[in-house]
Amino acid sequence: MTDEPPVTLAHRVPELGALELLIAVARHGSMGGAARELGISQPAASSRIRSVERQLGVSLFDRSPSGSRPTEAGALVTDWARRIMEAAEAFDAGAQALRDRRDSRLRVAASMTIAEYLLPGWLIALRTARPDTAVSLLAGNSGAVAARLLGGEADLGFVEGLAVPAGLDGTVIGRDRLVVVVAPAHAWSARRTALTPTELAASPLILREEGSGTRQVLDAALASYGGLAEPLLELSSTTAVKAAVVSGAGPSVLSELAVREELVARRLLEVEVAGIHLRRDLRAVWPTGHRPSGPARELLSLTRAAP
Repeated sequence: MTDEPPVTLAHRVPELGALELLIAVARHGSMGGAARELGISQPAASSRIRSVERQLGVSLFDRSPSGSRPTEAGALVTDWARRIMEAAEAFDAGAQALRDRRDSRLRVAASMTIAEYLLPGWLIALRTARPDTAVSLLAGNSGAVAARLLGGEADLGFVEGLAVPAGLDGTVIGRDRLVVVVAPAHAWSARRTALTPTELAASPLILREEGSGTRQVLDAALASYGGLAEPLLELSSTTAVKAAVVSGAGPSVLSELAVREELVARRLLEVEVAGIHLRRDLRAVWPTGHRPSGPARELLSLTRAAP
């Protein structure tokens, strides 16, 4: 037995470029004609053919001033080379078909805030770049986004929260601030001092459901102040929470992105809170080890280009 590693097929068989040259020399009957067809110099073509002959251990061409003619072995090897090139062309066509199928659709899963307030602009830009790509959007909380990615139901996800969900890789694409908001008639709207974390924790709020990025950040921020009080209402969408607050049902903590228009129009008022951190990262995420490709990669680049 020997400790030397085995010589693999890749080392025993000439690579495709060399086989393509071999076929061209046989077709033209000269090194010069093959070199011109493939866009290389005649000395480079001759050197490459000699390298193939050394690799195979046989002479492939009889050289003369009138040109290069295949030897008996050369004619046989050239015929094999044609079959390999035909198989390679079929392989390339099949790979292109797979890329075309991949690029024909994009499945995106996004948490509610990103889905409602950021993704529409990104998808319009993607549509301009890839008009033939059909996009489907699945909106849910951050936990649902992670589940869809891990279950193979989405190609790219977007979440908001404290960390990348387990089983996923990701990159930060932006940052967001959570704000305490109330209707103008609420008692907190007349406060002259900031809310304390203890007051906020003890107050029943209109909240998103557990598993949402907003809820994760709020739970973490108030954990050392006794945790959140029993919710006044628990709703599954940012739009529903916002409507309940505008109607005067109670206070809430929502993304600044989600309430920007209501704050400008003064349908909602922001209440300052002192002493706690209510900022969070917005992330693009994908299954660990599977970097986005095709339209998913292009959408990711658009999020990074956004102001």
